[in-house]
Amino acid sequence: MSERSSDSAAPFQVAALQMVSTPDRERNLADAGRLIAEAARGGAKLVLLPEYFCYMGFKDTDKLAIRETPGSGPIQQFLSDAAREHGVWLIGGTLPLQSPEENRVLNTTLVFDPQGKQVARYDKIHLFNFERGEESFDEARTIFPGSEVRTFDAPFGRVGLSVCYDLRFPELYRKLGDCALMVVPSAFTYTTGRAHWQTLLKARAVENQCYVLAAAQGGHHENGRRTWGHSLLIDPWGELVDVKEEGPGVVAGGVDLERIAAVRQSLPAYRHRVIG
Repeated sequence: MSERSSDSAAPFQVAALQMVSTPDRERNLADAGRLIAEAARGGAKLVLLPEYFCYMGFKDTDKLAIRETPGSGPIQQFLSDAAREHGVWLIGGTLPLQSPEENRVLNTTLVFDPQGKQVARYDKIHLFNFERGEESFDEARTIFPGSEVRTFDAPFGRVGLSVCYDLRFPELYRKLGDCALMVVPSAFTYTTGRAHWQTLLKARAVENQCYVLAAAQGGHHENGRRTWGHSLLIDPWGELVDVKEEGPGVVAGGVDLERIAAVRQSLPAYRHRVIG
């Protein structure tokens, strides 16, 4: 984790945006733009969008029609422009990028710095599969899995990238290394979110003794799906800093390196690791 400079004593302000995305890409981008602006006006210097922020189609295969090639496309241009316009680090939830297979896409997180330059990319590794009654999800039908964990360096320290279903695999977060913040853009279903969402997020924060910022889809979607919401920021002790239960909105708070240091000093579990 990077040392804090003498002129950055105050906690670094971050925000997670909660959305209820639709099958209309342009409408989603407009909604995301308004929320990014709201977060920036509130003082956020790093903003996280939810998984599928740009598009939630009526069918899983609908996303194939809006896939982009790396470095080119309206969604990527939107993210770059928004980061530059508002002077924020912008973590672009996920968008569909071209994969090695014609009938599948990569579910990709792109990170842009305040100048609008892409500085990191993470392709979602773990693909959600759930069957219960009328609920049926199998992301592997239309998503090609990534294979590498990814982090980037923000002004306050290392930020670890993950997406939604990754949350259930703590070994991924250990591989991210010593992070000040881990982010989890998500679209948890109402069923799985109600059962496990907050428990898993708190576990990742407590076991890695860092902040966890999660941006979720949260509400009833036009495609008939219902997502859990509860976007939140959790501190290294597992305490909730802020939460938004349902509907569009902004969750915000500070990443305080002194808080991280105090937790790790009083309970040095991260330093006591002997496996991995």
